[in-house]
Amino acid sequence: MSDPGGVAADQLRAFVERIERLEEEKKVIADDIKDVYAEAKGNGYDVKILRKVVSLRKKQPHEREEEEAVLDLYMHALGMAGAAAPES
Repeated sequence: MSDPGGVAADQLRAFVERIERLEEEKKVIADDIKDVYAEAKGNGYDVKILRKVVSLRKKQPHEREEEEAVLDLYMHALGMAGAAAPES
């Protein structure tokens, strides 16, 4: 790395340029996802719930079950079990 014009600098520049390209692609994809959520909202779907469903689908069944069990435990401890959730 001591030779600013050598192979290390070229390699570093290549890494930086690749990262920049990927960051731009990530931004485009994020914008596309935002557009899909907006379209779903326009068709009457609850975007917050859609995000939760997408998040849950990423998890293994046993992970979801464990999360639900802990949530249920906490809700019972707070006296919230069986109570209707307040409407937004």
